[in-house]
Amino acid sequence: MGQNGTGPNGTRNVGPRCIALVGPFQSGKTTLLEAILARTGAVQRQGTVDAGTSVSDASKEARSHKMSVEATFATTNFMGDSYTFIDCPGSIEFIQDMRSVLPAVDAAVVVCEADEKKVPQLQLILRELEDQNIPRFVFLNKIDKADKRVRETIKLLQPASRVPLLLRQIPIWNGDIISGFVDLALERAFVYKEHAPSEIIELKGENLDRKKEARFTMLETLADHDDQLMEQLLEDIEPPRDKVFDDLAKELRDRIVCPVLLGVAARSNGLLRLLKALRHESPGASETSQRLGVKAGNEVMAFVLKTFHTTHGGKMSVARLLAGQAGDGTTLATSAGDAGRVSGVFKLMGQHFEKRGQATAGETVALGKLDSAKTGDTLSSGKQPAAALVQMKPLAPALAIAVQAKERKDDVKLGPAFTKLTEEDPSLTVVHKAESHEVVIWGQGEMHLRVAAERLAERFMVPVSTRPPSVGYRETIRKPITQRGRHKKQSGGHGQFGDVVLEIKPLPRGSGFKFEDRITGGVVPRNYIPAVEEGVIDALKHGPLGFPVVDMSVALIDGSYHTVDSSDQAFRTAGRIGIVEALPQCQPVLLEPIHEVEIVCPSEATAKMNAILSGRRGQILGFDTREGWDGWDTVRAQMPEAEIGDLIIEVRSATAGVGSFTFKFDHMAELTGRTADQIIAARRAAE
Repeated sequence: MGQNGTGPNGTRNVGPRCIALVGPFQSGKTTLLEAILARTGAVQRQGTVDAGTSVSDASKEARSHKMSVEATFATTNFMGDSYTFIDCPGSIEFIQDMRSVLPAVDAAVVVCEADEKKVPQLQLILRELEDQNIPRFVFLNKIDKADKRVRETIKLLQPASRVPLLLRQIPIWNGDIISGFVDLALERAFVYKEHAPSEIIELKGENLDRKKEARFTMLETLADHDDQLMEQLLEDIEPPRDKVFDDLAKELRDRIVCPVLLGVAARSNGLLRLLKALRHESPGASETSQRLGVKAGNEVMAFVLKTFHTTHGGKMSVARLLAGQAGDGTTLATSAGDAGRVSGVFKLMGQHFEKRGQATAGETVALGKLDSAKTGDTLSSGKQPAAALVQMKPLAPALAIAVQAKERKDDVKLGPAFTKLTEEDPSLTVVHKAESHEVVIWGQGEMHLRVAAERLAERFMVPVSTRPPSVGYRETIRKPITQRGRHKKQSGGHGQFGDVVLEIKPLPRGSGFKFEDRITGGVVPRNYIPAVEEGVIDALKHGPLGFPVVDMSVALIDGSYHTVDSSDQAFRTAGRIGIVEALPQCQPVLLEPIHEVEIVCPSEATAKMNAILSGRRGQILGFDTREGWDGWDTVRAQMPEAEIGDLIIEVRSATAGVGSFTFKFDHMAELTGRTADQIIAARRAAE
């Protein structure tokens, strides 16, 4: 598509756009959004994160932590076109919000800086964009603070991208200060003006030579996929400018290059060129719909990017319309067939939802009161629900906290609050552990869970206390024993009588519990035997060390009964007494759960991972290169559940925030010595 905005067929790709702003933590995404909104007149003045005046990061949690903790949406106009920008969190702990919005955006702007330490974070983000087939620009921010030449920076960043990073601009240096830039496609030089459009200047001398060399490098990269352009370069023919812009647009959309633009978001430098590149080169809603496989037709098709629960407006589903029109009263159904009527269509500006009229294809709006819609759902208006456009696998959880309401009166509010919390953030999982009577929230890290607890208190009005969840310890026995259990009680009228003899034996690890009836001659009537088993099972819930008992067999081998005083209850009690009296004599031993852990990390951190695992009683099974990821390793180990608790904090600390792991239960193992004594003592103290 040419710089004049026309494509090969003479029409410019108009229509509402949806653009994601993504990038490593603290690279300047929120500042860039604020600069765009100020430049396009959506806000009067450019706010800042530090002052707490930005449109994005407006929630109480984001303000207090001075970081993005969820995706923020803002719609504005540039040169007659509507754009919704989505400011996505950069922290790996909140990356689910980025993953959730990407399927339905037209393009992404990857905001980054010349910082070697952030290259692994950049790789994670670019990999997600690559995997989801999203066209992307890089906006190299904070170039006023750069201590490297731009070419060196591109060399530094290139390993993070699977496709060539295509330098679109080069800086103009005034001594050690960058005073402007050259647009290599437009072949024009600009001098920066703070919070104002750049001024065109004439290029001469050394800057002119640098421009020619850098432009040729850019054209060479484009020519890799354009034979005609390659011929022109070989024959020293200057290609027409429109041809260059057509190639830039095509290769961006085909995702075979990633153009790099320069700027300083805090000063609005480089903003206009970025907006014009988005306007002329990024695909529109029709191409995004094709990428997602949306069939052309009259019915509404929309994709839910995010869910909010507002104080006054109720549930809001932020959705990108990919086909059709949706207004107040439109009935939309999820892929599962759950239908609801839209109650209000809203324009988005950070935390503010402004009621508006009907939305058309390409627009990103909030739809009110679609109670059954969830983040990631496909909504449609046809007679038959449309199949889901995207199936997104949730991120594996990495850290857990047990939560309870600070005040008993709030217990009843917790359930609905958890529902809203997990609807807003699908990377949180709530698990009710019946055995320990705990409610456990699983998330992506320490800050993620802290924000979840703050949200429960601030947004859903349920203050909670948190603590580490209990570990699934068990106990077993080492020594067999035969034990009598006798229950005899006489207190006027019918008494109670039950008498059993139990043969108790250890079983191999992982066998669980086995009950056997070996009664002969009717010494214990058949109808009482299930009651004996119930009594035994009841006693095994809490062994002498304080934990459930596993891996043992109990055989009922003898006993006696009374024709009048025996009952189910009496034999249940006798069975329980037999076990309670026997277990302390069976050499009880503590068992702890061992999990298989798989850590992924940049290769330079692999030695650190081995040290971390060894320091947490981990047994390293081996490591290998991570498939499809240059410069990354996978480390496998077996590790006690108790040591996995806060492992993610140490892994992230050792990997500049990018390491992660998955785990699954493998087996139970005996635990003795000081560690076991401390666990047993803590359990007894808690009872």
